[in-house]
Amino acid sequence: MSEFNKDDYLNDLPDADELAAGQVAPEDGAGEAQPEANNDAQSSEEQGMRQEQPADEAAAPEEGEEADSKDGKLTPLGQAKKEAAEYLEALQRERAEFINYRNRTKKDMERARQQGIIDVLAAELPALDDIDRIREHGGEMDESFQAVAAKIDKAFEKFGVEKFGVKGEDFDPTRHDAILHKPDPQAEKATVDTVVEAGYRIGDRVIRAARVVVASPQE
Repeated sequence: MSEFNKDDYLNDLPDADELAAGQVAPEDGAGEAQPEANNDAQSSEEQGMRQEQPADEAAAPEEGEEADSKDGKLTPLGQAKKEAAEYLEALQRERAEFINYRNRTKKDMERARQQGIIDVLAAELPALDDIDRIREHGGEMDESFQAVAAKIDKAFEKFGVEKFGVKGEDFDPTRHDAILHKPDPQAEKATVDTVVEAGYRIGDRVIRAARVVVASPQE
């Protein structure tokens, strides 16, 4: 081991004036430069994040409609959506056709029902006219016959059959069949004077016009 030389140790020490002027950096100064390195590292990380952000934003437009196709071709998801839209359109079209068919069927059934009632009514008209003549001329009808006549009237009313043609009502050529025009000095307009045969209708459909004698104003 070499001997300790006091003069050599003192010569190696820095001058006090140089330390005061800041010309010689202390050994601890190396630790003060470390925060700047950390700041540079943080700046690099922030730049990296800023560079990565546009990439994420660029991927966003692929969501939605653009995600259904790629390079001008439909993706499996886009193809599935297209097929679903086609199936929905076909279903709506079939539903509309079914509704139209159902409405036509209802109308056809109603017409068939009315025609059946008309056929029965036409077959019963002679008997109904006889009953009306007996009532008009004051013929005697026993209680049993009156009950049968009332049931027949109610049966036709149940099926919407309406009887019309009453003395004194206005003459309507769409509902009345004038078999005779009788001048009447007191008549101000053409009216039904006598009902020969009553008329029948179902709703707006006239089954048979009422045959009447018309009282007309004198010219």
